[in-house]
Amino acid sequence: MSEATDLVVIEKSNAMAVFTTKEQLDPIIEAIEKEARSLVPDVSTKKGRDAIASMAHKVARSKTYIDNAGKDLVAELKALPKQIDESRRLVRERLDLLKDEVRRPLTEWETEQERIAAEKAAEEERLRIEAEEKAALEALKKQFESDHEMALLMNDAFDRDAKAKAEEAERQRIAHEEELKRQAAEQAKREAEEKAAAELAAAQKREADAIAAKARAELLAKQAQERAEREAKEAQERTAKLAQEAREQAEREKQEAIAAEQRKAQEAADKVRREAEAKEAARLAEERRIADEAAKRAANVAHQKRINNEAKDDFVKGGIPEEFACKAVELLAKRQVRNGSINY
Repeated sequence: MSEATDLVVIEKSNAMAVFTTKEQLDPIIEAIEKEARSLVPDVSTKKGRDAIASMAHKVARSKTYIDNAGKDLVAELKALPKQIDESRRLVRERLDLLKDEVRRPLTEWETEQERIAAEKAAEEERLRIEAEEKAALEALKKQFESDHEMALLMNDAFDRDAKAKAEEAERQRIAHEEELKRQAAEQAKREAEEKAAAELAAAQKREADAIAAKARAELLAKQAQERAEREAKEAQERTAKLAQEAREQAEREKQEAIAAEQRKAQEAADKVRREAEAKEAARLAEERRIADEAAKRAANVAHQKRINNEAKDDFVKGGIPEEFACKAVELLAKRQVRNGSINY
């Protein structure tokens, strides 16, 4: 507020009432008018002329003083919305920080629950794949057992068929021999004497033929048996080979499925870890930013306070009352004094 004059003094605490209530402003003006008009003008002497000039100067100073007091009041009222907005900003920032601080345990808990859910889903998927692999192995085992039983049945059938063919060949041989013997007996009976030599030769020939036929039948039976055994062995080897290949394929698919599931589980865990690390890094960065801004504001406030106090002390040393010096520094700091400011 401007320096008081010899004609009027307006207290800061009463400034609002003075400029908003006519009953308080009129007495001040009337007091100035009374004081100014109480002077008896005398232009004939230098002292009289000086007195007139001094009184006019006092009136002008009083006008400026009152006008500046009103202007200061208006400036304070204009600054009030800014102060309110600044207070609102401080409330928002501090309460946002408080909200984040209060919610932090819940946020961390939610992050942990997401990680647990991801691990649980991965474990359930792994168990599902293991169950499917187990079912596939059981089915393959049952198929292998069925194929093996079928091969055994086929071997038995082949053996029975070969045996039946050998028995039939032997029966036919015996029947043929019996028939030959019967014919020979009848022929011998008819030509016993006449054809004794020829019958003997024929009998010997028939006996040789019978031996050869028996040898051929035995050879055929042996060949059939060997062929049956060879084919049974080959069938068994093929079955064993197929079973081994099936087991190896199942094992490869199992290992591949396990590796794929492990990769999926690792990727899910890595994703959860990366998200948690990103959230933590963002949180730490935000805390550092807020702390840096707070430190800067505190340092700036301390710096401004020191400069303001030095300016106030200089005003007081210059003869201005401390209350007015404080107000002058305040106006300069707010850049509400034309052609005047404080550089920080």
